[in-house]
Amino acid sequence: MAMVVEDIRAREAKHVLQTYRRAPITFVRGSGVRLYDIDGREYLDLLSGIGVNSLGHAHPALVRAIAEQAATLLHTSNLFFHPLQGELAERLARLSGLPRAFFCNSGTEAVEACLKFARRHWTTRGEPRHEVVALEESFHGRTMGALSVTSDEHYRAPFEPLLPGVRFVAANDPAALAAAVSTKTAAIIAEPIQGEGGVRPLTSSFAAAINDACARTGALMIADEVQCGLGRTGRPFHHAAIGLKPDLIAIGKALGAGVPVGAALVSERVADTIAFGDHGSTYGGNLLACRAAICFLDALTDGGVLAHVNRVGAHFEARLRALAARQPIVKEVRGTGLMWGLALAKDASPVVPEAASRGVIVNRTAETVVRLLPPLIITAEEIDQALDRLEQALAAVGAS
Repeated sequence: MAMVVEDIRAREAKHVLQTYRRAPITFVRGSGVRLYDIDGREYLDLLSGIGVNSLGHAHPALVRAIAEQAATLLHTSNLFFHPLQGELAERLARLSGLPRAFFCNSGTEAVEACLKFARRHWTTRGEPRHEVVALEESFHGRTMGALSVTSDEHYRAPFEPLLPGVRFVAANDPAALAAAVSTKTAAIIAEPIQGEGGVRPLTSSFAAAINDACARTGALMIADEVQCGLGRTGRPFHHAAIGLKPDLIAIGKALGAGVPVGAALVSERVADTIAFGDHGSTYGGNLLACRAAICFLDALTDGGVLAHVNRVGAHFEARLRALAARQPIVKEVRGTGLMWGLALAKDASPVVPEAASRGVIVNRTAETVVRLLPPLIITAEEIDQALDRLEQALAAVGAS
């Protein structure tokens, strides 16, 4: 089996563009919250494919839905109707309060769509605006528009010049936000909880400042809920928890439970300014993606996943805070529901392999933060087992 692993890595090294620094683990199977590598070793997954595998691995209902759809019809293009896109859009409208959806294939594409629709809104009104206010520590994606509103210079610098007119302000600084937003601002974009930036929640007072700035200037509000939305925090969308009032919402990750799908959710006043041909996607809203998303929403609402996240999320938080009290390396615990970050007193990089060696998958973000995004179906018992392993890893790194 070792030779097979070597072959896999050698083939990638020769033929796959080297944009990912992968951990030396090769996964071949999953079940629920558990992953299995090529040698048959079991891991508890506290990352869920970076928040994607919302129903865990090989979820029976999702497996059935994908198989049935694959045996029926996968794709027809957006030149024709099919029965699932409207159903999914209606479901998302009920959950979000925004009546229209544009379907794409990822969260980054959803952000791109939101930025385009914001620009188009002002052009249609005969008042072109191109300035955007974004937040420091933000991450919205790697394509050129999404990258332009992502603050980290490490991501931005090699690809400049990016879109002009983007201003970054400190998160949770209402005065800085108010000073940056004007009648030239097309939109404000913000993650209700900053994910890649280190699991940093926005405050209700800052959300109120965003709402006030939009009311004062007419600027549109784009909520990037790609990571924190769709049940991750125990709510359909986290903006509601802090009182934020978006005109557009970008979603992805959890929506397909592993099948690539994203969406830009759009208010009626923005939708009224969009015309045929303004945007498009070959794969966006295909039958397979819509079927997977509907399966996920069935589980989220009718299947009790939202209520489950609230129950086990409270247990997760209690366990994390107790862990932090015992481990001096942990300086702060941030998050809610099943979205958590452990801010450490040192670089978090060594924690990732230490945790993997003990059979638990986590990742590092914002240099010093261990990020935890388990499947939304994780049980209290699995949380206990995984956090016991993680605490061993933190203790080992703290002692080194």
